[in-house]
Amino acid sequence: MSSQAATGKPAMSERARAEARLGWLLAGPAFVIMLLVTAYPILQAIYESLFRFRLTAPDERQFVGLANYAVILSDWVWWRDLLVTLLITVITVAVELVLGFALALVMHGAIKQLRGLLRTAILVPYGIITVVSAFAWFYAFDINSGFVNQWFAWVPGISPDLNWFAEFGTSIFVIIASEIWKTTPFISLLLLAGLAQVPGELTEAAKVDGATRWELFRKVTLPNMKAAIMVAVLFRALDAFRIFDNVFIMTNGANNTEVLSLLAYRTSIGRLEIGMGSAISVLLFLCVLLIAFLAIKVFKVDLAGSRGGN
Repeated sequence: MSSQAATGKPAMSERARAEARLGWLLAGPAFVIMLLVTAYPILQAIYESLFRFRLTAPDERQFVGLANYAVILSDWVWWRDLLVTLLITVITVAVELVLGFALALVMHGAIKQLRGLLRTAILVPYGIITVVSAFAWFYAFDINSGFVNQWFAWVPGISPDLNWFAEFGTSIFVIIASEIWKTTPFISLLLLAGLAQVPGELTEAAKVDGATRWELFRKVTLPNMKAAIMVAVLFRALDAFRIFDNVFIMTNGANNTEVLSLLAYRTSIGRLEIGMGSAISVLLFLCVLLIAFLAIKVFKVDLAGSRGGN
């Protein structure tokens, strides 16, 4: 039985094998270096998480196996921070998807002379460093230095003496709003690339058949943008789940707004509990892996299709 019949795949020509070998020779070193750079911190964190180890008492390092994980998963603080992180992730991604789609449609439909100006204006928030934008939002809403209360005093529920960072609801609202303002341009750019991949002949054929704007959007645009939408949602979900800067600067975890990244920082850097902090980081990494797995397998995200591959 030939190798082709055994594998079910057509045999590669000598030229194809040579091109494949050249590809591995060119990309192999970079791939190995990238693997070492990304794998080493992860493996080191997994190793450290198996010890009871504080930097203040380096001589008392003790192997405890999975005991650190048992302590974390039995602590209500972990589950509370996980729920807060999921809440921020779900709301920001959902709102950004709607706003990003609207911005992408505006940029796609703008006349040629205005496209560059529109894209530059929309991308301004994304070009600002996250720490800078977080401080800007904090000072805008702070009761001592902020101007939001005076500007929006006509809105029900907003009074001049409203302290946005005194309660969970208002604090989390400002954190989510700043995150949406900062990263909606990113998701709109991904969706704009998806809009450019919608075949023009399908759109013209639907118009000739008398399709309304809504029918055109629902039956032509959305189906051809499925891959781009899912990739945008996946990237933003992974990014939003690792939120740290906005929470650290605005509330520092006060009013039960602490997220998982801040919990890992406080444990490792604040209390110098390297073993416990590493265990939290590993669990956070596993959560990110789970989100990626669910998006790719359950929702069938096609990364190749998003860039026009087969």
